[in-house]
Amino acid sequence: MLSREDFVFTIGYDGPAAVIDGQAKRQYSKYSTRELAEKGLFRAAYSSAVWSKDPKEVEIVAGIYNKTTGSQATPASLQRLFGVFPGIEVKRSIVL
Repeated sequence: MLSREDFVFTIGYDGPAAVIDGQAKRQYSKYSTRELAEKGLFRAAYSSAVWSKDPKEVEIVAGIYNKTTGSQATPASLQRLFGVFPGIEVKRSIVL
């Protein structure tokens, strides 16, 4: 199972391994979901919200995303938009 930081900064998968953006992880791993969204790191913010399992955090990300981009994305549509799906089986991680 991935840590919060690894999950938030996962940029893809290579089979059963998560590929992690090491530079972004080092720079932004201490940021909250709201702080990530306010910095414009929407995919990381959405991943953080998914990790927390708190629907309010997903709504926060959707609200900041819509305000910033002028779109009408719903919390449900963010999953498809950012390609973040919980429950993926990961055996190891690769940090780039």
